[in-house]
Amino acid sequence: MDLYAELIIEHAKRPQHAGLREPFDTETHHLNPSCGDEVTLRVRLDRSGEHPVLADVSYDAMGCSISVAATSVLAEECLGRPVPETLQTYAAMHAMLTSRGQDEGDPEQIGDGVAFAGVSRYPMRVKCALLGWAAYLDALARAGVDIGGAPTDVRALERS
Repeated sequence: MDLYAELIIEHAKRPQHAGLREPFDTETHHLNPSCGDEVTLRVRLDRSGEHPVLADVSYDAMGCSISVAATSVLAEECLGRPVPETLQTYAAMHAMLTSRGQDEGDPEQIGDGVAFAGVSRYPMRVKCALLGWAAYLDALARAGVDIGGAPTDVRALERS
């Protein structure tokens, strides 16, 4: 088994920052209608600085290992970072996952997210890998953060 498959399995078996926590600013629930994967995600922002910082992200993810692992990677890579940086991470993940194998991802930008590069060859699985990100973007938008027109639901991701 290669390192990337092991990373996905590890995140699926032991998801980072899983479990819904309080306090939170907003909560979203997203469903992938193609396969039934679901995620409920909560976001708490620290707005004390120039840019909001992701103070906490917690979630309850049910579904395939790709969906659960990708949400775990989102939490691990974005927690404690300024929101504009997390949106850059999302953009890099989205570009890689929708590249159909042409973009292997930059580990400096997406960390363990590079493990999902192979998923880009399977369009139905791309939605699984982006479900947690769609919930995160939706939560940010509901919290009043400008997400720059990024798609926030799985139906929008289908058109990507």
